[in-house]
Amino acid sequence: MSLEIVGDVKSFAGRQIRYRHHSQLLNCDMHFSVYLPPQANQAPVPVLYWLSGLTCTDENFVQKAGAQQWAAEYGIAVIAPDTSPRGDDVPDDPEGAYDFGLGAGFYVDATQAPWSEHYRMYSYITEELPALLASIDQLDGSRQSISGHSMGGHGALIIGLRNPDRFRSISAFAPISNPINCPWGQKALAGYLGPDPASWRAFDACALLEDNATAKPIRIDQGDADDFLAEQLAPDQFIHLCKQHDVPLTYESQPGYDHSYFFIASFMREHVQFHAHYLYS
Repeated sequence: MSLEIVGDVKSFAGRQIRYRHHSQLLNCDMHFSVYLPPQANQAPVPVLYWLSGLTCTDENFVQKAGAQQWAAEYGIAVIAPDTSPRGDDVPDDPEGAYDFGLGAGFYVDATQAPWSEHYRMYSYITEELPALLASIDQLDGSRQSISGHSMGGHGALIIGLRNPDRFRSISAFAPISNPINCPWGQKALAGYLGPDPASWRAFDACALLEDNATAKPIRIDQGDADDFLAEQLAPDQFIHLCKQHDVPLTYESQPGYDHSYFFIASFMREHVQFHAHYLYS
């Protein structure tokens, strides 16, 4: 697997790099972005994965969240993959909806045709991408954490909960924490995994907690003016299950904030600092 650099710019004394490669798992060409802080010039630095939400590519977070400043301050590399497979041969939602298909991979491994040929984002994030990153000498793969927003917050929670030995901490902005019980999740999980809800549980953070998943420390920030809060996000069940299962959760309800990157940028420092505590301990 070879990496091609297609963008490389200086940012806060570090490097914001964009890579292209052919994905064997997804059967298409993919892009992902890596921010290397200035500390990477002296020694390998720990890694924070960022998983973006619906409609995003790897570039939205890089351009809008302001993470580079804080990653440079705390000495952390930030990895931002795409949110779905891409290409002319990759199927999309037949009605062109934003919440399924391109830009909406939901970080699952699809089992249903035609999606199963390309839509294997869970395995891409947990297997293929880490193997590619191992070729970048400035990254310390033994120290990893994971974060994300909305659909990507869902991805961060399930991947972190299913891989507790790999990730030291988990965080999310406005995550879809119980997709089995919300319209976005029900559409995506039924489409990618089939109609049986039993097959959805491995990709639902609440179900994983119910099934006694081992959890590392978690931080969640949620704006209380988020238009999607009641119908799509509904964090109460996840909070309840964390308390019930003694999962270390820091939950912050942020007054007046919505679902946008303005919200993410406002609290990005707190999330990078949260992860730095565990990545450098």
